Amino acid sequence: MAENLFDYYAQILYDYHFLKQPLQTADAIFVLGSHDPSVADYAVQLYKEGWASTIIFSGGVIRPIGELRNEIPKSEAEAFFDIAVKSGVPVDAIILENKATNTGENFSCTRKLLNEKRLDYKSFILVQKPYMVRRTYATALVQFAEFSFVSVAKPDSYAEYIARCEQNNISKERVISNMTGDLQRLKIYPEKGFLVSMEIPEMVWEAYKKLIEMGFEGRMANTAP
Repeated sequence: MAENLFDYYAQILYDYHFLKQPLQTADAIFVLGSHDPSVADYAVQLYKEGWASTIIFSGGVIRPIGELRNEIPKSEAEAFFDIAVKSGVPVDAIILENKATNTGENFSCTRKLLNEKRLDYKSFILVQKPYMVRRTYATALVQFAEFSFVSVAKPDSYAEYIARCEQNNISKERVISNMTGDLQRLKIYPEKGFLVSMEIPEMVWEAYKKLIEMGFEGRMANTAP
């Protein structure tokens, strides 16, 4: 019963975070770093479907990217690059940005790299995990305000996504803690100027508080001044 209860609250957060936006063709598929290899898999799918002719992988954090996929930790961008190339994406269709250590830096470091390469991209498909779609979008509204973009993820249901994560040795507990952490960031980051404020319905905030009470608080942001 307890597991069913936290799944109930987690579903509410998942549905809120997974902002649904229709795909549109773009200059580049911009993939933000993650521990979840299915993010790279979805970017490859979008590339092969012809939504953009370039993939940008951004992420400098060095860690295992799904233990079943990478035995030796690499930067997120490098690990995603390996996944894409093994899936048939040409090397010259990929741009690597491997300095970013957080979501804001994914945007700022990628902007700097594109400027250095003199690439005048105007539109992007932002790809992340389902529960980071809304925060990615809210951050892009600040960091990429002059560009056209949509924020998307592989269209998994909550149950499908949890099953996919468990196949990659990413536990349900970790996913739920990440979701509470992302909601906290949506609440506190607008006042820091990191992202645009998003309305958080009362039902979503109550589900968040219940999950915190159950101990799912492993990824809280530092709120110290």
